Amino acid sequence: MKRITAALLFCLLVATATAQAATEVKMAGDFRAYGVFFENHNWTSWNAKGTQTEDTFEIWQRWRLRTDFVANEAVKFRLGIRVNDTPWGYGTYTAANPTVSIDVYQAYLAFKWPGSDVEITAGLQPFSMPEAPIFYDSPILAAKGSGDGATNSFAGLVVKAPIVTGVFEPIAGFSRLIDANRTYDITTTQVDDELDIYFLTLPVVLDGFTITPWGLAAVMGKASASAVTAIRNGMVSGGSFVAPNSANNQNGYWWGGLNLAVTVAEPFKFYADGIYGQGAMADRERSSRQGWFIDGGLEYTGFDWATPQLGAWWSSGEDSSLRNGSERIPSMAGYFGLGSSFLYPTSQEFSKNDMGVNPLGSWGLGASLKNISFMEKLTMLGTFTAAWGTNSPAGLRKAVLASSGNGNYLTMGKDLATGEYLIAANANAKYWVYEKTLAFIVEAGWAHYGNPNGSIWNTASRNFTGNVTDAWMTSFGVKYWF
Repeated sequence: MKRITAALLFCLLVATATAQAATEVKMAGDFRAYGVFFENHNWTSWNAKGTQTEDTFEIWQRWRLRTDFVANEAVKFRLGIRVNDTPWGYGTYTAANPTVSIDVYQAYLAFKWPGSDVEITAGLQPFSMPEAPIFYDSPILAAKGSGDGATNSFAGLVVKAPIVTGVFEPIAGFSRLIDANRTYDITTTQVDDELDIYFLTLPVVLDGFTITPWGLAAVMGKASASAVTAIRNGMVSGGSFVAPNSANNQNGYWWGGLNLAVTVAEPFKFYADGIYGQGAMADRERSSRQGWFIDGGLEYTGFDWATPQLGAWWSSGEDSSLRNGSERIPSMAGYFGLGSSFLYPTSQEFSKNDMGVNPLGSWGLGASLKNISFMEKLTMLGTFTAAWGTNSPAGLRKAVLASSGNGNYLTMGKDLATGEYLIAANANAKYWVYEKTLAFIVEAGWAHYGNPNGSIWNTASRNFTGNVTDAWMTSFGVKYWF
């Protein structure tokens, strides 16, 4: 009922704003409906923990609406609402008794400080750490999420100061990602239940050359770690699951990175990133986490029929011990991958159609041919990806046992040990029924998981590796931009 009321209030707000001549209202969004045939999401027909059996065909629907209330060139407010990807017959799309699931995914004020070009945005907004565009988004903190466009937002304050316009425009920000208990803790004993971040980027743009040093710091309250499982798994070590598993009330984390783009030799473009991060270093040694992530890519934009891309990455992996913490770089909400790779959630037009592999603790290579166009209104893409593990099998085995099995902290075929590997290929096609408005889209992928290590992943109740099978996916549907 509350969500219905919120939606009605939103409609009223739009009508009121439209009536005011001083405020310009701009609306845009997209709609997509698509079917997905997918076998072996987790390399078996089960869920990650082996407790449920998957359906192989679902029809998904998603829509987003973004409205800008523009007072003048210096002040505007963005409101974004959506029903996120939901299958037909479930939730909002259930017959007779639907569940209301409209949610706000962007709500922020953007304005310029009077008499200057300093831009300030406050509220629920998308932002990412710097990353080579050839790899879609940041492996540490990303706004784009899976599927096309910015879908992840964070509540915070961001300031962009153009010290030298177009040349040096630093960005600083603060965000509270988690406040698990809100105003009152669950008992009369106060606990630290927030995850706060602070970041600074220093881009320098020169002719044919851009370099961006950046830094990110986080303070993770003890009670915030369990609030979002995906964030917890990206931040803590396998040793933190070992009893007694108490942690400091607040643990500090920091990352430092350097992003590089060289376009001086266009149509050749070169990109590279180097990132180091660490956290919980003042906690028990087994709870600490630190590591590296490095990538590089090459793109050629000289053809009018296609854009070739090559990319590679390396990430430090776990050693054989839990007692000295984790050797993988911490990550809060990362999305990373080349050319809509079937292994990773990247720039696919549709969601729910990738393997969701973790690039941390692996190294890999990718080759993509994007924007293939031999026929009017039709564009295609083809990508091949291969990845190998950099994690010690003994280290993963101990972490899986400490966290009570496959799928809780680490997942078979998503986190790779040395000796394990993945290869994947995908092909996508988009046909414009109406240019830049309505398109028919087909996306297909195949992936193989090699040398799965049974000593890591198998349990007394489930022979996971004995049931590993290649993954196959085909998705098809329509997307409408408005």
